[in-house]
Amino acid sequence: MQTPNRYTDLSAFLAKRFSQKVQKISIHAGFTCPNRDGTVGYGGCTYCNNQTFNPTYCRTEKPIVQQMEEGKRFFSRKYPQMKYMAYFQAYTNTYDELEDLRRKYEEALAVEDVVGIVIGTRPDCMPDELLDYLDELNRCTFVAVEYGVESTDDETLKRIRRGHTYQTAVETVWRTAARGIWTGIHLILGLPGEERDRIIGEAAEISRLPIASLKLHQLQLVKGTRMAEEFAEHPETFHLYTAEEYVELVVDFLERLRSDIVVDRFVSQSPKSLLLAPDWGLKNFEFTEKVKRRLKERNTWQGRKFAESSSLLHIR
Repeated sequence: MQTPNRYTDLSAFLAKRFSQKVQKISIHAGFTCPNRDGTVGYGGCTYCNNQTFNPTYCRTEKPIVQQMEEGKRFFSRKYPQMKYMAYFQAYTNTYDELEDLRRKYEEALAVEDVVGIVIGTRPDCMPDELLDYLDELNRCTFVAVEYGVESTDDETLKRIRRGHTYQTAVETVWRTAARGIWTGIHLILGLPGEERDRIIGEAAEISRLPIASLKLHQLQLVKGTRMAEEFAEHPETFHLYTAEEYVELVVDFLERLRSDIVVDRFVSQSPKSLLLAPDWGLKNFEFTEKVKRRLKERNTWQGRKFAESSSLLHIR
């Protein structure tokens, strides 16, 4: 039996927003990244290997419609009446000319039973003209933009070669939310150099932003990344959390997180063939159950230690 939630989860939001069950289908649309092609850097972020993001049906050589239809077949076996959202996930999905972006987004939205679009991108890749278009699109379908923020600390962002500052993320989140677009961010908990208290403090920091959703990721060391090389050279500069340590970290984080922020997930799961550490042997839903149980054991909940600010502007 599942443990009742003491946090605001995505499924509850989707159940209120849509009359049928909704599933995101990941799309690899052939984008690259300004942190790879020399615009802001080469080689990407030190932790990044995009092979960890995509399911088997999600391949750039396949047309977007084919990826969507294969994704639908994969999920419809369990829920025949399901609806779908096109999730542009791999690399930077706003990093192209506006007309090319429009074509790809609208190709996905034209697939039968698709009721919305989720766009993963960087906070330094959202020009105003694209926001104008997404504002229009949001009037006729569900639009969500998820920004990879990863940390609120500029020294950490430099260390992982992110190529933007936290202030850039702050400004872009506000610009996006001001259009009424569902705005989410991603954070990686446990990046090298960040102490536990600093990580927990990020919850209050991001709660000042007009974000609607949050994805948390544990730090994972993945083959083929610069961070894996750094760990091999200087393992003493890293703290790789055990599953139980990370559960406690997440619960402490949730207590300080604004209560209305939808928590999309707590962990990510890299393929075993690529994962170096930590290997907890847990599926995402199993880890989520651990968080739910620990919240109950501690008799706590999301936002319990967050002091609501009357000056916070909620934009939805």
